[in-house]
Amino acid sequence: MTDPDPAAAAVVRGGPVRTAVALALACHPGPTVAVTALVTALAVASGRDAAGCVLVAAAVLAGQLSVGWCNDAVDAARDAAAGRAGKPAADGTVSVTAVRVAALAALACCVPLSLASGRSAGLLHLAGVLGAWGYDLGLKATVLSWAPYAAGFGVLPAFVTLGLPGEPWPAWWAVAAAALLGVGAHLANVLPDIEGDLATGVRGWPQRLGAARVRLLVPVPLLAATCLLVLGPAGGPGLAGWLAMAAAAVLAAGGVLPAGRSARAPFAAAVAVAAVDVLLLLANGAVLTA
Repeated sequence: MTDPDPAAAAVVRGGPVRTAVALALACHPGPTVAVTALVTALAVASGRDAAGCVLVAAAVLAGQLSVGWCNDAVDAARDAAAGRAGKPAADGTVSVTAVRVAALAALACCVPLSLASGRSAGLLHLAGVLGAWGYDLGLKATVLSWAPYAAGFGVLPAFVTLGLPGEPWPAWWAVAAAALLGVGAHLANVLPDIEGDLATGVRGWPQRLGAARVRLLVPVPLLAATCLLVLGPAGGPGLAGWLAMAAAAVLAAGGVLPAGRSARAPFAAAVAVAAVDVLLLLANGAVLTA
């Protein structure tokens, strides 16, 4: 007879509330909420009806929960070795088994919720979610670590528009901009952890480049996304578009120039430029299929 898992025993003693709180912290709540809110808002802006928007929100939430929990379950030992705070599976607040079961349950829920928007939309969204699982399960340590982010973000406009009457495909510039946002998110997300990743054997694309190069590179895909979102739609950019491009350029420069003095400046600038891109994407919601 084997001894019980100490982490699992601690969760049992703490009760279901403690388990629920630990799982909420283990799902990467910030990105999960942000991506779910963004895609739901995009569905509203594109003209999806109320039921369609609810289905989009539920599918994206389930997918993001599954990816976040999968990540923490797979990386529990590595996170513990790197001494990363706020990782319930790594510090024993919740068992790795519980996080793994939660990830599989969320993935199972994601399937019917995604397909409820239509076969084409659902299959594309599921492909993006499975790509993110591939990242968690090994691609993160390869030179192709950027690809699941590009694919996972790139399919989101199609998931929204293919659920509209007639199943229209999104405009190419919307897909490309979303993919570039994904690459920027990958770089910004990895930047603070590069040293710990290298110490635990993770050598993805950003880790191979090194922190100094990544700090300079982070704004590039985000600025490229800005240009696509301003110049891509038919009719040409208006004054608001030019101002958005100028603001994004100033914000990016504000992060790159003091990069040697402030480690957080490039990350903060990337978040600010990404916010401009998100606003542009939402503003173009009504012409995503143009």
